[in-house]
Amino acid sequence: MTIVSFPYGRGCLDLNIPDERLEAVLLSRAHDFQPEAGESELVRRALDRPVASPRLSQLAQGRSNIVLLASDHTRPVPSRIILPLLMEEIRRGQPDAQVKILISTGCHRASTRQELEAKFGPEVLAEHAIEMHDCQNSEVVRVGRLPSGAELRLNKTALEADLLIAEGFIEPHFFAGYSGGRKSVFPGVTNFKSVVANHCSAFIAHPRARSGFLDGNPIHEDMVDAARQAGLAFIANVVIDSEKKVIQAFAGHFDQAHRAGAAFLDDLAGVRAAPADIVITSNGGYPLDQNLYQAVKGLSTAEASVKEGGVIIMAAQAGDGHGGETFWRTFREEKDLRRLTDSFLARRPEETIADQWQSQILARVLGRARVIMVSEAERRLVEDLHLIPAASLEEALNLADSLLGHHRGRITAIPDGIGVIVRP
Repeated sequence: MTIVSFPYGRGCLDLNIPDERLEAVLLSRAHDFQPEAGESELVRRALDRPVASPRLSQLAQGRSNIVLLASDHTRPVPSRIILPLLMEEIRRGQPDAQVKILISTGCHRASTRQELEAKFGPEVLAEHAIEMHDCQNSEVVRVGRLPSGAELRLNKTALEADLLIAEGFIEPHFFAGYSGGRKSVFPGVTNFKSVVANHCSAFIAHPRARSGFLDGNPIHEDMVDAARQAGLAFIANVVIDSEKKVIQAFAGHFDQAHRAGAAFLDDLAGVRAAPADIVITSNGGYPLDQNLYQAVKGLSTAEASVKEGGVIIMAAQAGDGHGGETFWRTFREEKDLRRLTDSFLARRPEETIADQWQSQILARVLGRARVIMVSEAERRLVEDLHLIPAASLEEALNLADSLLGHHRGRITAIPDGIGVIVRP
């Protein structure tokens, strides 16, 4: 037997897999990477040697309205480490600088006070004005158009800054290629109509709109142009391991520093697909497995290694339930996956509905394999999403064997479905 551990909530679920059935365990080498220094020192070094940019302290000189774009509660960005060092660097150039923190929620719900304290620490909340972006209700300004032709509207606070900077982290992203960098602006602080036009069905279906791809990815290209039009002047992004610890940091130009970080991560996280009848994965644990909506990200990784007609087992705690009202209703009200996909593809970009991109990818995954969900979500919610509920990994594996009609199917384990880039 081989014991494989899958992140789940704030802990892990272990599963004994018979050696004769185990095809492969796909892991990012980031989880075993030995950084050259401690977390704070890595960030400090990145700020000392920015990529294709002057130091932040130089950029801050003479600036009176500095806005920092920060990730929300759904992202495991170690803001407690990054923010104090950013503030230190800013005040080296502008000692009396006032910095407003604008939370880049994209289309997510607002973070609670408790979630913000856990992310930033009470000292940061006490010392800085914090604004929560709301894609439906925040005041936005029309900036221009994106390469796709979509109209770009951005949060007024971000546009009025005389220095706009961002913190974040870089991980594989299932349709933007990688998280981080330009995503702090778009979709971070844009309005709903701009987001849905970019996340349209044609772009989601594009062969380059996949994890690990930047060049030729139409979603990424819109995002880069949005960050340029917003005047994003500087980023500080980190790469983290499975324990959410910083293993490397990149700072400087919003695109070139981000690309440097993506190249570093690609070298560690890229793995060869190991096709199998059953693929078992997770959504990386908290905070990325708080709902079923987010779990689609890990499912897309498993999709790249499961055989046609196979079974995917996903472990995601999902204590918050479905995570998207429209996402849930889309599947509850339509049982025919082909009809559902056709309806997405028939919509023009401006007709894209909320969460359609997530629904389109889940429908694509379900067209390839059946999915068993190990979670704490209500059974009816799981079933409404065309998923099969299970109370444990052991129960899920037994179900998978039953669905396949035999008990000797090959198994590929991807312990952290968020953390790897599965290559053909």
